[in-house]
Amino acid sequence: MAEKLTPWRLLCAGFGAGFSPKAPGTAGSLVGLALGALLLSLGHLALLFGIVLASALGVHAIKQLPGDTATRDPGWIVIDEIAGQMIPLLALYHVTPGGLALSFALFRLFDILKPGPVKWADARHDAWGIMLDDLIAGALAWAIVLALHLVSPL
Repeated sequence: MAEKLTPWRLLCAGFGAGFSPKAPGTAGSLVGLALGALLLSLGHLALLFGIVLASALGVHAIKQLPGDTATRDPGWIVIDEIAGQMIPLLALYHVTPGGLALSFALFRLFDILKPGPVKWADARHDAWGIMLDDLIAGALAWAIVLALHLVSPL
């Protein structure tokens, strides 16, 4: 039986992106990229506020899900990808196609491969673990985007 669609479930699913039949994590990341680009166009403070808000709402929303959903990290939960995908955009001066593409590719790479601290956070099996692995993946992508941006504008 399908679970009831509550506001918390809808938020966790990235307003539907997580219900994508193929690659829901990528769909959620694309939502995060678009939202992050919009916020970056308003300024870095707006983007930072968006990341903090998505992260806090994400943890709270995941905790509102029924049963063991928050410990299983089902693929339809993509609020974590949305928050994490916005982080590397903080390294950009402004929105550019190259900067967006690099931020997206690096975030997805770290989210999928789960190196070191990303894997540690993913192993937590709680609301914070669900969010933290993607926030850390975003931070790793941010560090690389920042380093590359300092060498050559993106």
